[in-house]
Amino acid sequence: VEEKRWVSEQRFLHALNYCMLLPGPEAQQLATYLGWLVGGLRGGVVAGVLFVLPGFLAIGALSALYVGLGHLSWVGALLFGLKAAVLAVVVEALQRVAKRALRTQVLWGIAVTAFVAIFLFAVPFPAIVLGAAIVGLAVGRFDPSATEPPTEAEITRDSERPSKARTSLLVVVCLALWWLPLVGLALAFGVESVYLQIGSFFGKTAVVTFGGAYAVLAYVGQRAVETYGWLTPGEMLDGLGLAETTPGPLIQVVQFVGFLAAFRNPGPLSPWLAGLLGSILATWVTYVPSFLWILAGAPYVERLRANRSLASALAGITAAVVGVIANLALWFSLHVFFARGRESSFGPFNFWVPDFASLDPLAVGLAALAGLALFRWQLGLGRTLAVCAALGVLLRSLF
Repeated sequence: VEEKRWVSEQRFLHALNYCMLLPGPEAQQLATYLGWLVGGLRGGVVAGVLFVLPGFLAIGALSALYVGLGHLSWVGALLFGLKAAVLAVVVEALQRVAKRALRTQVLWGIAVTAFVAIFLFAVPFPAIVLGAAIVGLAVGRFDPSATEPPTEAEITRDSERPSKARTSLLVVVCLALWWLPLVGLALAFGVESVYLQIGSFFGKTAVVTFGGAYAVLAYVGQRAVETYGWLTPGEMLDGLGLAETTPGPLIQVVQFVGFLAAFRNPGPLSPWLAGLLGSILATWVTYVPSFLWILAGAPYVERLRANRSLASALAGITAAVVGVIANLALWFSLHVFFARGRESSFGPFNFWVPDFASLDPLAVGLAALAGLALFRWQLGLGRTLAVCAALGVLLRSLF
């Protein structure tokens, strides 16, 4: 928008809102969408693939180092510092998205409602997204200014116009690329193997989680830790810390989860080969459907840019995503600050109650320092993570 001037601010927001509506990694979808706008089908594929590749290579190497060296005390201390800094990063992301998305009282109300629904009532992501879309649509019909839908409508190029034949071909190709590897794994290792579990879990995640990386991580963390037992909450936060320090989308942490899951349950393969296969598989099934949503759906979405009702519904969804990210920030905070806790319920309410005796003051202090570095001193993400990692090593050596 500002540097390349490929699209206008309104067209960018329209693409962003559509990607927020979609399940899966919103950042990679947005990159694919912008690549498609500039270079058509080939531009979308190039942008989407190269957006992921650097992070994939980096997380793959760090996952192997984590498994091989994670038992060393200095590595644990390094990750302790990173986890504390990650909290400030999530809060900074929350502030950035809220500033852009919550520009009216109605949108603030949707965000708060979404947070309460997911934190206290454990309402599923799809239900939250659907409810936000309905509220945004209803409010927008009676008072369009309450959701501030865009009014600008740029000219759609001929290459961007929808085609049924092209869409059908894209659907067939993407579905084949998405699911045929899982069929091969089932034949090679059996339907009970960890490889099929990884493929099916992250394949389902790609179609049931909405709101970008921070929203997806709440679902992945809960299922990978509590349902499958592939890793612990602390290891999930370690993976997030590694993903924050590498180039590429934050959702690449799924590769870390896939690596650990397969490494610890290798079956007939060696643990290292199993970890590599698990990391590739988790990445593959996470991103392939995103190409389908964008390359097949973007031409139709572009055609609806001037539709005020759709714009209002998308604005409601984006507002709900802010509440989902706020829930993720609180979830991470509880697990970083407190070593122990338990799931509790009271009537319709469900929440995680920390053991206040297990509070870690060092983690609280580091997180506060990271917040000051990001918000007050404006050190930037890279330097903040580096400082907190170094302080983590220093503090763990002293205490």
